[in-house]
Amino acid sequence: MITSASSPPPPIPTASLVQSPSPSSSPRRRLLCRGASPPTSNLKFVLHDALDSLGFDTSYARESRTEFLTQIQNLSDIERETSISINRCVDLGKTALYIAAEDDSLVSHSSVPLPVDDFIQLLDDLSMGYCSSYNSSFSSSPEIFLHSLDSYLYVNKGFRRTDAKDQLEAQGLYLPSVLTHRSGSAVMLSLIYSEILKMLRLWGLVDFDCEIFFPYDLHGLPRGYDTRKSKESEQPFITTTQTLLEETLRNLKEAFWPFQYDNTKSLFLRAAHAANCIDKSKNLEDRECST
Repeated sequence: MITSASSPPPPIPTASLVQSPSPSSSPRRRLLCRGASPPTSNLKFVLHDALDSLGFDTSYARESRTEFLTQIQNLSDIERETSISINRCVDLGKTALYIAAEDDSLVSHSSVPLPVDDFIQLLDDLSMGYCSSYNSSFSSSPEIFLHSLDSYLYVNKGFRRTDAKDQLEAQGLYLPSVLTHRSGSAVMLSLIYSEILKMLRLWGLVDFDCEIFFPYDLHGLPRGYDTRKSKESEQPFITTTQTLLEETLRNLKEAFWPFQYDNTKSLFLRAAHAANCIDKSKNLEDRECST
């Protein structure tokens, strides 16, 4: 996903939100967005083309990339700055799953695609599970509701945070693995938290605005809080649609970047340093051979 290239997506369409019915009529319907789909015939996937030329079948990877682009096509300027806990045109759950599906196909060369719909079902099951386990919290104060949601996700369901910025822990950067093993990065836990909130709001069970507090330390957990009681100093910690997508891709790139030496430097400087060291060692070998 992060290493291949494609042409820029076409202009963002004007989209209209379509609200799903109440949970009594169809509890598992999700938020829909109507708008023009981006044309896929002109997309150029350099990595996929190179792999195809070597005899690898990248059809599933291409499909996943196309679905990913279809989702981010709906990012308007407002959507980019909107909290991930608010209903939106971009389905972040599906977007993260398409990222995982593409990488899975490219690495595993599996004859079957990653079952995205099955993992979407797992996300919906988490929301339904909260409804059945903590039904009384909906008539409580926002503070009690959010405390119950924290307990459900991190105690009842046992989701925990892992520092997944290297290849040894890289599975925690992919949503399917986090849903399966309940261990993941702060970004993936933020996404799962927001998906539960989104569905509860969509079903009309939550009637107040809340934000997702993103922890920038090494051990904190994403948590929701009542927007009405937020402070200006907390604004940098609000996870928006754009920041979540950027952090998702940045984490993956950092984890798989081949030049891991000196993580205090940027990715470019690490590569430049590695190239410089290689050049120096080569020159040294040449001098030794000449003597």
